[in-house]
Amino acid sequence: MTYDRLVCANCASPVSEGRCPVCRASRERLAQQDGLFGGLTPAALIALLVALIAVALLAHEVATAAA
Repeated sequence: MTYDRLVCANCASPVSEGRCPVCRASRERLAQQDGLFGGLTPAALIALLVALIAVALLAHEVATAAA
């Protein structure tokens, strides 16, 4: 979930602006929940998955050719 559209119940301003302590705490909590791949777009995640599959297939081909 992104916080750019959330409205704070404490001060009625966007959470992304962080005007009050409640906004700032929520913004920090949401930023921590993003994790390692939280900032990537779905297209970037698909590209990463395709690249990993290609590397796995290449490694498998090299292993079978060497045997």
